[in-house]
Amino acid sequence: MDIAAKQALELWRGVMVLALQKDLPDLTSRQFTLLLHVYLKDQAHTVRGLAEELNMSKPAVTRALDRLGGLDFVRRKTDDKDRRSILVQRTVKGSVFLREFGDMVEIYAAEVSG
Repeated sequence: MDIAAKQALELWRGVMVLALQKDLPDLTSRQFTLLLHVYLKDQAHTVRGLAEELNMSKPAVTRALDRLGGLDFVRRKTDDKDRRSILVQRTVKGSVFLREFGDMVEIYAAEVSG
């Protein structure tokens, strides 16, 4: 799919407007990026690993996870193999949220391209 920068920005704007109209949870770009990373990268995620992969500080990852955990989009669990590590796990509610958001992107993209 080849689109110009202006088209990409219009797609993003349109989807964000739809999200506002649907009264979806208001996530910061860091929170949303972290959520997408956890769901789209099929691997075990730790707070330390997320901080390194996303070039964020561990406290910033923790704050984002606090918000996402409060929405039940992710949960944290102590790693049984290494009690010092905290695993970040997906939830059903987070999966549903991202599926609905992905559907909005698909619908809006079809509207503006058709």
